[in-house]
Amino acid sequence: MRNLQLTLAAVLVLATSAAALALPPWARLIPFKSVDADVNEEYKLTDSNGPWMIMATSFSGPGAAQDAHNLVLELRKDHNMEAYVYEQSYDFTETIDGLGYNQYGERKKMRYADEGKYTSIAVLVGNFDSVDDSKLKDALDDLKKAHPKCLSGDNSETSQHDAIKYLRRKIREAVTTDEKAKKGPMGHAFVSRNPLLPDEYFQQKGVDPLVLKMNDGVANSLLDCEGKYSVRVATFTGATEVDAKKIQEIVEGNIVSGSRLAVAAEKAERLTAKLRKQGVPAYVFHDRSESMVTVGSFNSVGTERSDGKMEIDPQINRVINDFRATPVPGTANFTPKTIDGVPFDVQPVPVTVPKKSVGSSYAKWNFLK
Repeated sequence: MRNLQLTLAAVLVLATSAAALALPPWARLIPFKSVDADVNEEYKLTDSNGPWMIMATSFSGPGAAQDAHNLVLELRKDHNMEAYVYEQSYDFTETIDGLGYNQYGERKKMRYADEGKYTSIAVLVGNFDSVDDSKLKDALDDLKKAHPKCLSGDNSETSQHDAIKYLRRKIREAVTTDEKAKKGPMGHAFVSRNPLLPDEYFQQKGVDPLVLKMNDGVANSLLDCEGKYSVRVATFTGATEVDAKKIQEIVEGNIVSGSRLAVAAEKAERLTAKLRKQGVPAYVFHDRSESMVTVGSFNSVGTERSDGKMEIDPQINRVINDFRATPVPGTANFTPKTIDGVPFDVQPVPVTVPKKSVGSSYAKWNFLK
């Protein structure tokens, strides 16, 4: 376990890799999640959101902050979308390096044609772990066709600030093609990265060599599972460091940090061992931010019916039912199942088994599309 702790500590020396978490058809089995919409909350974007999001629209000028806040609340309340605000300042008064050099061999200095400073407040939607997430596409389509009341421009044609909304509405009214006419005020929404995450977060491709090392020699590793699929039954979250300065401090000070990650790994291995003693084919997998326990080895999840719904394999469905939490009568709560006080996940989920082959694309988990 000491070697595993040292390996897990090294995780903090590298930036977090991007995950590929496209939700599968059977995700519809998971209880509906209601998005919080508190008028007193600011819902500012953080580096824990995303990493993939949708740029819905942006505001600038007088009243921009209130407009963005109103849109965030409406998207959360009426569309059940996780929306956030992100403020970005721009300064076009400073000189920048231009092309070429002057007579002294120095880079030419240039100024923007339209000097000025201004702040733009963007509204971003979603916490998508993969650009291929099927829910991301659905949310993007919904946003483009949505007509939020706060962007309608109705009864707001008098002030200079609300004239922007009025202009947007007039432009939409002038659209002639059917395709464009279906779009709402957020018709130009597009997929974007979380701007608060470093570039390194999105550069990892394939199975991270460090992740492979973390799982090297681990008994009952999911990497050794022969099947294509397994069922995740327990998740133990650790800690991930993406801040470059903190990473440098860890390197220079030889800090054996990441104790939470090491504890998570130990819990996952112990739970896997206990399940194995009970005759349950359990596997464990360690990642940069958490450790997980899965059960079973399957070559197929099920078949898709003509109505588009997924008919899950009876064996997989049996595992899900054996480990899923028990509803508390008369409430919306669930009681997780446990072994020696260690809880399982409320809702077990089928997952794709990560492989060691070069062609794999797993930096974390790759849920089925």
